[in-house]
Amino acid sequence: MSVSIILYDPTAPRAKAPGNVEIAKPTLESLAGKVVGFIDNAKPNFNHLVDDIGELLMQKYGVQQVLKRRKRAASVPAPHAVYDEYTRDVDLVITGSGD
Repeated sequence: MSVSIILYDPTAPRAKAPGNVEIAKPTLESLAGKVVGFIDNAKPNFNHLVDDIGELLMQKYGVQQVLKRRKRAASVPAPHAVYDEYTRDVDLVITGSGD
């Protein structure tokens, strides 16, 4: 019996500015030496997953540092201070959900 699996690419298309001018988005060629930030949405178990992923990113991909910040609840945005910190100090942000 044959089974079909559909895979979806989670990357969003590049945004278009007025007049169809493409907005440049930087991409990372490597994770080596980079700082990765996680935003935990406060659902159960995501913090455990983040710990494991962070360790893997440092050991296998050379990530220099992992920052973890937790939202108050899944239904509210992170505090502005988190966005300010991550804008200033982080090369890549991963947000997630647990359960």
